[in-house]
Amino acid sequence: MIARAAVLIAAAGLVLAPLPAAAHRGHGALSVVAIDAKSGAVTVSHRIPTHDAEPALAVIAPDAQTSLDDPDAIEALKTYMLRTFAVAVNDAPVALTLKDMTLGADEVRFEYAGKIAPADVGAAVEVRAAMFADVYGDEANQVNIRRLGVTRTLVFNGADAATPQTLDAVDTAH
Repeated sequence: MIARAAVLIAAAGLVLAPLPAAAHRGHGALSVVAIDAKSGAVTVSHRIPTHDAEPALAVIAPDAQTSLDDPDAIEALKTYMLRTFAVAVNDAPVALTLKDMTLGADEVRFEYAGKIAPADVGAAVEVRAAMFADVYGDEANQVNIRRLGVTRTLVFNGADAATPQTLDAVDTAH
């Protein structure tokens, strides 16, 4: 009887063990803004879980299919990303151009390029990262900003995600 109970408990453990790992941990995106000190080149990359991006297409592209296979949905997603994410340096918006996009089974990646004056590398950086906050109430977007050998992180949450955050200027004189 005890052996049978132990077998049942072990079987239940095996059945239930994957549940915490499979549970959805909320919605979020990871973005990296890198500013090259010598050239003023700005690169922005976004990583978004496919399981967040695809269902969001129902809101982003209501007339398209909710699939990353639909070209109309992809075009709407590209426009949406530029509308909901912005970088400004020294109070001037950085014009971002999409250079690459990867539609993977696990994640969608966007790679953008922009340019600022090398003299502005140490200036204040303002970021707005509201991607998917209008779709998911628990959206948390992390933005890592790399410049002058230092990485700083900003976190944009839910309804406050559309509120810009600023990294103060840093002294570039060594």
